[in-house]
Parts: sequence; structure tokens; C-alpha cells
Amino acid sequence: MVLHYIYLHGFASSPHSAKAEYIRTCFAQANIKLKIPDLNAGDFSHLTITRQLTQVASQFSHNSTPVTLIGSSLGGLTAAHLGQQYPQVQRLVLLAPAFGFLSHWLSKLGDETVQRWQKEKYLMVYHYGEEQKLPLSYDFVKDASQYKEEALQRLIPTLILHGRHDDVIPIQASRDFAQKRPWVEFMELDSDHGLGNVMSEIWQAIRSFCQLP
Repeated sequence: MVLHYIYLHGFASSPHSAKAEYIRTCFAQANIKLKIPDLNAGDFSHLTITRQLTQVASQFSHNSTPVTLIGSSLGGLTAAHLGQQYPQVQRLVLLAPAFGFLSHWLSKLGDETVQRWQKEKYLMVYHYGEEQKLPLSYDFVKDASQYKEEALQRLIPTLILHGRHDDVIPIQASRDFAQKRPWVEFMELDSDHGLGNVMSEIWQAIRSFCQLP
């Protein structure tokens, strides 16, 4: 049976991140095509979760071929909402998914910075893919605030992998999500948000969960 596999990279990242490249190589070695869209879409400054959802959904084929989404951080959050909205999505693998992303991030930025961002409309954000600071519109915050984890209730086979030492998205966010949803498999890893030191473990977990050769 034909299946589509799509990898969604994280916030201020790119399809050429170390994680994306590693997973792409693993899929290639298994003779499976992995699509990795560039969620920056050539315009990081006007990124929104809604734009990511629309962009990824446009990659789904029109003949209802089942899709497995693998998402990292904000890409994981995006994948979860796509799984809620599109029956074609039949499996999710979420790597340190950005549950509660906005509250974690805004509290780190501090009230003063957030108020200035709202007033000035743009905030300079370091983009790891571009290796420089780029302006991000406050519309990102307004758009993201409508996407709530409570809405994610579709019984879709889901595997979450999260590092215990994650200081970007606390592992507790994934623990809470999995605890309320018995259809979610949850793996804690001895790693941080980047998960760079456990990539082989992640690939083995993906292989087993997705029943790949």
C-alpha cells in the first residue's frame, strides 16, 4: 500500500536541519520517500501556524492516500492539528512537540518585550536555518493563540518522543498530553530540545511505530 511520509521542521529551522537530514537519510536507506517542505515558504517574517497547516495540507494527494506526519517542535504542534483536521493523516510522530509553545516562549521574552513587539509589529528572532536574526510579525502570536491542545481529541495513533532536559518545551507538556489520551505512546529520552544525541534511538522508534522495513 502506498503511504506518504512528510517531515515538518521546527520554528526558525529549515529542511536542512541536522534532524531533518538524518531522518531523510534513514528513510532513503529504507527506500522510502520522505517529503520535507520548507515551512518558512520564503517569508519567515509572516509565518503563522495557519499558513503552515495550509501549506502542508496542499501536499496531501487528492486520492486520500494515507499520510504519516513526523513533526519536530512547532512542526510537531502543526502535525497534531493537521491530524485533528484531516482524516487522511493516519499516524503522527511528534518530536518534542511545542505544546503550550506560546505561553513558554512569551513568558521567556518577558512582558516588556512582548508589549514592544505588539506595538512595533515585528520582533527580531534568531533563525537557525538562516543563521541570522529575522523580523517576525506579531500576527504569529495572534494566530497561534487560537490553536489549543484541548481541541486535539481525534483517536489517531501517535508516538511522542521528548527529552527530559528540554528547556524550550518542558517534557511535562508532553506527559500531560499523553496522560489524557490513551491512544498516545510516549517515550522519554535522555536529551534536550534538539534531541541530537538520541537520533538513532528516534529512528528505531519511528521504524517500529510505522512498521518500516
